[in-house]
Amino acid sequence: MAGRLAGKRAFVTGAGQGTGRAIALAFAAEGAEVFAASRSLGKMQDLAEQFSSIAPIGLDVTDGPAVARAIAEAGRIDILVNCAGWVHNGTVLDCSDEDWARSFDQNVTSCFRTIRAVLPGMIERRNGSIINIASVASSITGVRNRAAYGASKAAVIGLTKAVARDVIRTGVRVNALCPGTTHSPSLEARIAAAEDPEAMRRSFVERQPMGRLGKVEEMAAAALYLASDESAFTTGTVMVVDGGQTL
Repeated sequence: MAGRLAGKRAFVTGAGQGTGRAIALAFAAEGAEVFAASRSLGKMQDLAEQFSSIAPIGLDVTDGPAVARAIAEAGRIDILVNCAGWVHNGTVLDCSDEDWARSFDQNVTSCFRTIRAVLPGMIERRNGSIINIASVASSITGVRNRAAYGASKAAVIGLTKAVARDVIRTGVRVNALCPGTTHSPSLEARIAAAEDPEAMRRSFVERQPMGRLGKVEEMAAAALYLASDESAFTTGTVMVVDGGQTL
């Protein structure tokens, strides 16, 4: 079913690497014009080389005025994907006030900013799909050493459901995608920083009954479904893609 997003315009945050990057590429491959946003502009230069329909944008999602400007300059947005995020490692006793604030600002308030910017236009056109990348480490399940992260991602799910309910009669859909442990550059960085990297890698793999890590392409495929008209009757849902971690 090639061209599933033909004629659509998407804004994807966290597109510098990992799942966000995979989503930007998947959307472009299906015909969308993609605004790929990340603080790390240099990481995205090759995206435009792969697809001329991808426009890389340097953006810090914790900068409210910058978010509003970037989305206003992009013009019509049919699909919004909030994928930018930060993982704090530690229990609540290991978490400083600054770490807690950063977790919520980068993982939740950033979604509030982008949603607030795109929603008026979507409502006016009576069409739009918003996809918030949450996590199974949230209100779905507790994960060791993820107190601030899990709390912030639970808030993402709450925000998703609240906005979905508010706009349910407008033609705008809002859903949350909750990945399990997914192989990505950020995961590799956390593994490398561990005292015993191989033991850390095994612990990540063993979370999933399937016996492997998720792939960013698998998360992108789920996001593509939620972005496309195939999911036209789906809103306020929490899509779990976790290899059986939360069974």
